[in-house]
Amino acid sequence: MEPSFEPYRPAHPPDRRAAVLMSGGVDSSVTAHLLKEAGWDIVGVTMKIPTACDTQKRGCCGADAAFVCHELHIPHYFVDVVEAFESLIIQRFRNAYAAGQTPNPCVDCNTFLKFSLVWDLIEETFGIHHVATGHYAHVVATQNGPVLRRGADSAKDQSYFIYGIARERLGRLLLPLGERTKGDVRGMAGQSNLSIAEKPESMELCFAGEADYRNALGPDEADRPGPLTDMTGHVIGTHKGISNYTLGQRRGLGFAGGEPLYVGRIDPQDNTVAIGTRPEVSRRDVRATEFNVLLPAMLKPRGRLSGKIRSYGQPHACTVTDVTPEGVAVEFDEPQFAPAPGQRLVLYYADEYVAGGGTIV
Repeated sequence: MEPSFEPYRPAHPPDRRAAVLMSGGVDSSVTAHLLKEAGWDIVGVTMKIPTACDTQKRGCCGADAAFVCHELHIPHYFVDVVEAFESLIIQRFRNAYAAGQTPNPCVDCNTFLKFSLVWDLIEETFGIHHVATGHYAHVVATQNGPVLRRGADSAKDQSYFIYGIARERLGRLLLPLGERTKGDVRGMAGQSNLSIAEKPESMELCFAGEADYRNALGPDEADRPGPLTDMTGHVIGTHKGISNYTLGQRRGLGFAGGEPLYVGRIDPQDNTVAIGTRPEVSRRDVRATEFNVLLPAMLKPRGRLSGKIRSYGQPHACTVTDVTPEGVAVEFDEPQFAPAPGQRLVLYYADEYVAGGGTIV
């Protein structure tokens, strides 16, 4: 789209130019500030996505990013991804819930849009080959090429969300927040007098208008009651529609047992939801497809790695049991609580370096 203020006029050689993908939040704003201070030629880029927001209103849909760039004296552009976002992110999200899965649209957005189509457009439009984000992770140079590493702040590490980047682009991904904590970053925003320094973190889906994810689902996907069963298939009640449940969910089940119960299986064909105890819904074997490989040498049968089936928490030890063109299977040393189809299995070498990741099936 047209520049928000001044157009981009590069003054540095190509190897010192970078586009910062900016949401208008603290992390991406500080990323832009740090890279400019480090001598990079910067342009801010914000995706215009399909929500009920007005991009001209400050604080909504990334409009803050334009104002932050103006404060930092760097150019800013919106890129219209409405059509692509609808087909690649929202429709995939709806399809997953309709199939009884638990999607991760943030991973999809990074994989299919930010690190693919938007990056392509940035290269074509500006001739910029480096892209930066505010994710808390590292890209580390090694003798065998660049490697994606977990962020230094393990509580904030976001390597799980960006495993889907193509290997050939990893060396041109800039992640200046990888060595910092959230407190450090918010402090930098304040010291730099950025207007978004106190802006709260976004906790909900961007395309649902920061509201409940069910706002993005169609009525047919959300309102079909059906049988609620135990893990053996015995009907014990009625559920409110499979899109209201995710694997591992404990609250809102509509059934009170003598011990804590969790969603352990969702069957869209029979429109059933099964609940069980923690041991009943846990398992050691996990398989993932659509697998993106970042460390090929580490992904081999009987290889010892660690894995995460959710974005939070620490990786857990596992053994690779199968590697095929269709995906990767692992066996965890200890049962993992409620692996959810649609979520991601991300594997790490030495608990730190991302070997690859894919969609749990």
